[in-house]
Order: sequence, then C-alpha cells, then structure tokens
Amino acid sequence: MSLKVLTVDDSKTIRMIVKKAFRTYDCTLSEGENGVEGLALAAKERPDLIILDITMPVMTGVEMLAKMKTEPALKDIPVIMLTAEAGKENVMKIVQMGVKDYVVKPFKPEQLIERVSKLFTLQEKPEEAPKEDEARKYFNLNGDVPVLTIPSKVLRPTIVETETALKAKVGEMKSAGMKKMILDLSKVSETNVSLIKLIIAAMDLCQGGGIQVRTVATPGLEKELKEFQETSSVAIFPNQEAAMAAFA
Repeated sequence: MSLKVLTVDDSKTIRMIVKKAFRTYDCTLSEGENGVEGLALAAKERPDLIILDITMPVMTGVEMLAKMKTEPALKDIPVIMLTAEAGKENVMKIVQMGVKDYVVKPFKPEQLIERVSKLFTLQEKPEEAPKEDEARKYFNLNGDVPVLTIPSKVLRPTIVETETALKAKVGEMKSAGMKKMILDLSKVSETNVSLIKLIIAAMDLCQGGGIQVRTVATPGLEKELKEFQETSSVAIFPNQEAAMAAFA
C-alpha cells in the first residue's frame, strides 16, 4: 500500500526537496504551508507520516503538534520535525514533544529518507509499462526484426519515453529469444546532447539483453555522429535493407 506523507512547511523549496526525496518510492504526498493547513489536511487525509517544520506563520509546528495530541485520530501519527537549530537544548525540546525523529535544515533528500526508513519500509515504485500506443509510436517491425524509430528532434522527454518503451521491448525480446534490433535515426534532423545520450542508452540496454543493434542514419547525421567520441565507433548503415543484410 502506498505510504501517505504530509509535508507542512512554509518554504516551497523545502517541500520540493521532500517531494524529490520520495520520488522513487511508492508514496502519496500532500502539502500544507502552515499549521492550520496542516491540521486540516491531517484530519482529511489521515497520513501515515507527517514531516513538520517548527517555524511557520499563522500556526507553528509546535502549535500544530500540540493540537494533534488532543485529537484521538491524529495523536498517534508519526511526526518527523524539521528544525533550523541543531543545539542540544533545541533537540531535547523536540524530543520532549513526542516526535519520532528530526532533521536539521538544510538537509539532503537521502538524509530524510534515512530517517523515514527507521519508521517504515519504503517500497520502490514499480516501473510503469509503456502505454500500448506509446510503444507503437517508437516501434515497428521489419520482417521479424523490431525497429526503434527516433523522431526528428530529440528532447529530454523523448529520452524518458523511448527508454521506457525500449526497456519493455528488450524484456519481451529476451523472453522470445529475439536477438536483433534496428535503431533507425533516418528521421532525425538535429544532433544534440539528448540524441547522443539516447543512442548510448539504447546501445547499453540492448547489449545488456544480448541484442545486436544495427543503426541507420543519413550521411549528414553519420558525419555529425562521428564527431562525438561516444558515437564515433558506431557502425552506420544508409537504410534498413542494408542494416538487415548486416545481420546475416
């Protein structure tokens, strides 16, 4: 079951750091900017964990925690306090509030996860299978050989979508005993860092799956790829027919 986490902090930056900390885990996140919002959300969402800042406008974390302790439905929710002070006196004060742990600001996402892991067993998010139409957008067949066709312009979202579709395809191919794939770059109109990263990622994924890859590109793109150290040794074929013949 997804872990429900409520973050209450008036700093948008801190809330973003918390969100970043949990992004790879199966968690549902909600946010409040002060104790009043935090109390309302806690009553509505009944979170499994509250990450609570001490110093906030309208209602502080200390005031919110005190009110929580008077509510039977909220008093036992584990709380991790966020504090800007690391002194012994401040730490003792936090401990006396009955919180489960605390984190001194500024902090890194992994520091927060370390504290949370003492209270809960965090589950990694399962990799989402690509939507059928998304996979179809990038893959087709040449005979019985899958062809990964890259669009004309490769941007960062393209890398994410393509890698997701490719991981699923490599898994399917391994199960079916298929060992050949064509990487078709003939539609690509612009060489950029994202394209280079995508080519390297595709090669690595296929190599890890024991799949041979033949790359198709226009003469102009081939020339540009040869100028990058990462892709200078990639064999380029002028069309899919030539790439298919190279498997023999």
